[in-house]
Amino acid sequence: MDVTVKRLSSGKEWSLEDLLGRSMGRIKENPRKHFTIHPDGQALETMADLKPGSYASLDAALSEIETHTRGVCQMFGCRNGGNQAGSRSAHG
Repeated sequence: MDVTVKRLSSGKEWSLEDLLGRSMGRIKENPRKHFTIHPDGQALETMADLKPGSYASLDAALSEIETHTRGVCQMFGCRNGGNQAGSRSAHG
């Protein structure tokens, strides 16, 4: 299952959505360089065995999500504050 990742206005949270726009949860950074995954909605069952963190980077947290969803995280607006879209490979 592919996941859309969007940086929220706080700058320290990212929303997670499936490709239909349904919430799958959030990633939060608190304190600095400590990222935790907070699944919700449709993702509660999909990510039941996921380790919530703490992860040393956003990339590490996204890799954990990709492992459990067997998909790719598509990042929107997460790089340099723009509306760029980028994809991550589940294997590298």
